[in-house]
Amino acid sequence: MQKHPLSVAKTMVVGLGFLGINLVWPVFNSFVPLFLQAGNPQFEQQLIAAGRELPAVIGFGLSPSLAFFIMTWDNIFNVVVSPWAGMQSDQRWTRFGRRKPWMMIGVPIAALALSFIPMANSLLAIMVFIIITNFGMALFRSPTVAWLGDLFTKENRSKANGIINLMGGIGGAISLFGSGFLFDRFGRTAPFLGTALLLVLVEGIAIWQVKEPKHIETENQQLHHQQFFKNMRTLLKNQSRSSMLMFLSIFFYFMAYEALQTGLTSFGVFNLGISPGLAASMTTIFAGAFIMFAVPSGILATKLGRKRTMIIGLVSMVLLFSFGFFFIQSPLVLGIVLLLTGVSWSFVNVNSLPLVFDLGDENQLGLYTGLYYVAAQSAAVAGPVLSGIVVETFQNNYRWLWAVSGLYVLLGLSTIMMVHPEDKNSIRINTNHDH
Repeated sequence: MQKHPLSVAKTMVVGLGFLGINLVWPVFNSFVPLFLQAGNPQFEQQLIAAGRELPAVIGFGLSPSLAFFIMTWDNIFNVVVSPWAGMQSDQRWTRFGRRKPWMMIGVPIAALALSFIPMANSLLAIMVFIIITNFGMALFRSPTVAWLGDLFTKENRSKANGIINLMGGIGGAISLFGSGFLFDRFGRTAPFLGTALLLVLVEGIAIWQVKEPKHIETENQQLHHQQFFKNMRTLLKNQSRSSMLMFLSIFFYFMAYEALQTGLTSFGVFNLGISPGLAASMTTIFAGAFIMFAVPSGILATKLGRKRTMIIGLVSMVLLFSFGFFFIQSPLVLGIVLLLTGVSWSFVNVNSLPLVFDLGDENQLGLYTGLYYVAAQSAAVAGPVLSGIVVETFQNNYRWLWAVSGLYVLLGLSTIMMVHPEDKNSIRINTNHDH
């Protein structure tokens, strides 16, 4: 087999596309929930009773359940719009390429709408800008990620994906830390405007520098996509017990991750009384710990096994979330919990997809990847919505976010304990298409 050396520099340029995507969501998830909920009298009463300062944030006073439901709209767009855009980019060639036109359309839409979110002076206006931002991001997410398959040979894709994901992690960390500083220093508009400009700049460099292949084999592409959904239904009906338990575990622990990602700044602002900027910046601790331990967690899994490594991470998260519910009373303790949670999450998240592959048919890994993301994206809708209802039930007290997230992780731990890697799915489905 002919070897094709991987160019790290070129891979990093491709990774700018993913870096740009990861610039947006930390800002969105950190501040939009605050804008939606600030002004709710129950939050103010809790802070006054605890002797803490009221946040200097003007908002629309929504309940946690309604605010968290709005925050799941991006996941709904990812389920509906992103696959459609990805399939359309597979089939449509232009003089700019296949993927770039979707970036050239989606990036300006998302950047412009994102800039207007903090300026919205009515609930209707902010909801419209949220919808447009989500739509714009969904238009170019799948085409951008598809560059991995377009530009790298099979033997280099794992290495390339590692570099691309590292770039995405760096983008997320920059966004979390920088947006917090900008918010506290220059006000609510600054992090959104800064992120929008940086998004356009980074994606613009990627569009300019990445050279898409002039021709990629696309024969029978339409039939392939039709067969994909047919095979997905077949797989769902014929999963082994361990496979189904694994997907259920993924659903449960991603519910916890998505709930905390959506509600963490709300806990910091409305329970601890810290500034929105500091609350956003502190989530950088989690992101940094995850990035630092992503590679070591993979090494650990080769020695202990993927399932055992994931169990260690999940047990740690249950303990940390239980501790968080009772004892987080200051930014320092919150930071320590976030640091340890980031390490624990790396043990879980890095090894989950490989364990799914261990349980599946080696000839159907693309379909198993699809099932993995169905579970994760479903959790991204269910987790925040159910958690918002729980927080609202307990007098809008975000401390309960730690308790309910701990319960989700405990359910994920219980189901993965019953997974047996030797219980592989043996169903064979059609992957050959007549020409």
